[in-house]
Amino acid sequence: MNAATLHAPPAPVGIVGLGLVGSAIAQRLRAAGHATLGFDLRPEARNAFDEAGGQAVATLAEMAVRCEIVVLAVFETRDVLQVTEGADGLLSRANAIRALVDCSTGTPDLLAALATRLQARGIDFVEAPLSGSSQQIEQGEATVLMGGEAAAIARCSSVLDALSTHRIHVGGAGFGAKAKLATNLVLGLNRAVLAEGLVFAEQLGIAPQTFLELVLATPARSAAAEAKGRMMVEGQFAPQSRIRQHLKDVDLMLSRAEAAGQCLPLSQVHAELLRRAVEAGDGELDNAAIVRQMRREGTPPAASRSSSS
Repeated sequence: MNAATLHAPPAPVGIVGLGLVGSAIAQRLRAAGHATLGFDLRPEARNAFDEAGGQAVATLAEMAVRCEIVVLAVFETRDVLQVTEGADGLLSRANAIRALVDCSTGTPDLLAALATRLQARGIDFVEAPLSGSSQQIEQGEATVLMGGEAAAIARCSSVLDALSTHRIHVGGAGFGAKAKLATNLVLGLNRAVLAEGLVFAEQLGIAPQTFLELVLATPARSAAAEAKGRMMVEGQFAPQSRIRQHLKDVDLMLSRAEAAGQCLPLSQVHAELLRRAVEAGDGELDNAAIVRQMRREGTPPAASRSSSS
């Protein structure tokens, strides 16, 4: 080892996917002293990454030869597989990568299989989906739901420490995704229930602001009400997380439950509400905008009312 090697700066951390979550992760890493390289297919996302203090790269290959740890913040597992093992992916040529940290909400079985293939190549795979909005992630308030081998998690501690001090190791590869799906089921339904209650209160003549005060002051209080209530009341839906992303998660929940022979009746209704919200053009809005779909639902058919009476 020569003197230049001894004093070489640490390798930058790579981030694939520079949307809301990827950008928030990058902010956390830079605040902890990590240099960051970012990749996204969208030029505007790469430009914003540069302006925020990172360094965008034009190809995954460039990232692969410069980064030892790469964080994936892409939409779904299909994208994880493409950026990792695709024709022009991170592993398509010689690289410096020793660990991938996947922060997406994915498909458990596919991620477990990917972890096995990566292990055969001497590469750690750590699931680290974050429970929380992009704003909560940026503030270090999200909870990391970790899946993978304990030793692999320890080897990625510098990156995981930067993301959040709130971390739960659920199990092996695939269990991070399982934990995120299960907790997102509860969180999403809480948001939908809050929206339904708000619309119901309006019909009873209770002002939205008054209803939110009631919820926050009674056992009806929830983290969803704290995080999304104000947005629903004020009609401000700049995305911290998006309706179309949660619909993807709910579809995954329903698929996993069907394979296990389990009915999720509330999530089935929720999926239809989300689907209609996307069809109405609200897919890119924050999840709080589910209240808009609740208002569009209108009055149930007379037959439905009479059958339930």
